[in-house]
Amino acid sequence: MLLGTAGSEPALAQNDGRPSIAVGVLAGPMRLDGLLNESAWQEAVAIPNLTMVEPVEGGELVGATRAWVLADATTIVVGVACEDPNPVGIVSFSKARDSELRNEDHVKIILDTFLDGRSGYIFALNPSGARYDALVARQGEGENPDWDAIWEASAHRDSTGWSAEIRIPIQSLGYGSGVTQWGFNIERRLERLQETSRWASPTRDAKISQSIRAGRLTDLPDFNFGVGLTVRPALVSGFEKEAANDTTRGSIEPSLDVGQRLGSNAIASFTVNTDFAETEVDTRRTNLTRFSLFFPEKRTFFLQGSDIFDFGLGLTSGRSVDLLPFHSRTIGLFEGEEVPLLVGGKLNGRMGNTNFGALATRTGKVEELVPAASMAVARVRQNVLEQSQIGVLATVGDPKGRAGAWTIGVDATYQTSKLFGDKNFLVGVWGLVNDREGLVGDRKAFGGKIDYPNDVWDIALVYKWIGDGFDPSLGFTPRNGIQKWSGGANFRFRPGWPWIRWMLHELQPTLALDLDGRWESYRVFTAPINWLFESGERFEFNIVPEGERLLEADEIAGVAIQPGSYQWTRFRIEGDIASKRPVSGRVSWWFGGFYDGHLHQVSVQFLVKPSATATLELGAERNVGSLSTGDITQDLVSARLRINFSPDLQVNSYVQYDNDSRLLGTNTRLRWTFNPLGDLFVVYNHNVADRPTEWELESNQLLVKLQYAMRL
Repeated sequence: MLLGTAGSEPALAQNDGRPSIAVGVLAGPMRLDGLLNESAWQEAVAIPNLTMVEPVEGGELVGATRAWVLADATTIVVGVACEDPNPVGIVSFSKARDSELRNEDHVKIILDTFLDGRSGYIFALNPSGARYDALVARQGEGENPDWDAIWEASAHRDSTGWSAEIRIPIQSLGYGSGVTQWGFNIERRLERLQETSRWASPTRDAKISQSIRAGRLTDLPDFNFGVGLTVRPALVSGFEKEAANDTTRGSIEPSLDVGQRLGSNAIASFTVNTDFAETEVDTRRTNLTRFSLFFPEKRTFFLQGSDIFDFGLGLTSGRSVDLLPFHSRTIGLFEGEEVPLLVGGKLNGRMGNTNFGALATRTGKVEELVPAASMAVARVRQNVLEQSQIGVLATVGDPKGRAGAWTIGVDATYQTSKLFGDKNFLVGVWGLVNDREGLVGDRKAFGGKIDYPNDVWDIALVYKWIGDGFDPSLGFTPRNGIQKWSGGANFRFRPGWPWIRWMLHELQPTLALDLDGRWESYRVFTAPINWLFESGERFEFNIVPEGERLLEADEIAGVAIQPGSYQWTRFRIEGDIASKRPVSGRVSWWFGGFYDGHLHQVSVQFLVKPSATATLELGAERNVGSLSTGDITQDLVSARLRINFSPDLQVNSYVQYDNDSRLLGTNTRLRWTFNPLGDLFVVYNHNVADRPTEWELESNQLLVKLQYAMRL
């Protein structure tokens, strides 16, 4: 591993207070092995070290981290050398593509190729060669890991630590024409010591996803993406049997994806007879509410470039979603059944300060389920000021074929990372209106959010009005006819004790009113104790008063709830085992009142990781309660085995069972990336139903998919 060279530590140039580094010359092919022993690295300017962010801002690092960047007309390569005085203690238990990596050693980089401080591409790698990529989301407040690019990486471990090489084709990136500098930042995580270090903006209030806080890459070459055409044909073949007495049916289906760059800053995509054979099944969840659960999109065609359709500030919070004007799962899926996607087209890009995206699809008819339908969505966002934006979104069409369906909305967000000098602050407002044949009532929705998301204080206030006739055909709205107030005031205290990292105290109230201002429900989540220890373990205790006012009878988990007002208090005890350990996990116990009775919820998740080659995830949840109208019993168990032969060859088997559907389902996937441009998938789905007297076959499916991208 190369840690020091004659030209590796010149003074770094400054640009408006930001660090910058000159890009070195990539002369000819480079073997990607993670060793950093080519002469090009020795001749390039280096980032000599990073600065500690955690556990102490500006503290002394255990080992240095150095980085270099090389480029030619078609490729950009990043090299990183990570010193570690105890390499045996490196935490690296993943090899698979798209591993999350946040709970293990890794390096992460961001490229702001438009130099707008709002967008960017994120790439990460761990010492075992597991790769992660994402798009900057929500103006830098988060990451969209569903984006997948064509790129390569390799890692190498030795007695001094580990090193990495990351190679990214220019064709995988959009970039501003005429831009001579890019935003760039790099961050390292040393999980054993819970240590985080960063190059630019090494403060706890900053995130690496905030490209506005990035440094600069200078001396970029004149890039050439060629013709900019990507053609990806695919062939899916398989067998399927839907019941024990059904015949086995075979099929062969071709599909085609075509992408064409329209300059360096826009791309048009087209798909025909799209197949989603490689898509992982949904993770089952128990539902103890009166409303539908939100499930995220997992299909690649819809995920690529999906960040452009993000709308409004404060519509979502984690897995909790109150409203989405556009949710792509409404296309090609209906009540859990797949609807054929016959043809689809997308356009994504930007012109100056204007970002735009559009999606149009045609889905086929499924007998006794849905008719054939055409649907489309378009989005335009205009960058204003340094970090802010205004935008408009529109959708047309309905997956059920209902006539006259449309939604249109506008949103605006003011954002700065310079409040009081270096604090984050956001204010957003939005409004929507929709219509459809047969839709009656108040068909509008509007709201806003004030947000101060920083390390010590994280404060927010959110308001939403969702009319009783607001029901976007291509969106997701689990509950309408309400006004909803929510907020939070979280305080993080670092006592400086040798055994504890921080103490987080949380207050997060939520109040739902009907449109006339009468209360319908409330919840006050509090965390008087949420402590992270220096070892990486965590302990949390919660007290949560709740209330519901029902005007008519409803049902939860199969038990009737009579009309009336209910108020109760629930408690939770939760503990985490540090992810650096061979066995990590979480144990959670909710207990206390529930409507006019009581409810216990116990869940456990364990991750067993003897090596990066094999990991086993085990999960179980049991909910047991008693109400005046009946008893609640919910069981959910799951297991996931990952065998990682290499970063490019994995087998993933996922088993789930719940006593509501009484289905035992297995989804096993093999993915072999035999070339950066080509993949082979083998997928086996097996579902059996737990009948009163025996297990009965529900469905059986074996699929093989081969895809290969050709670039010009």
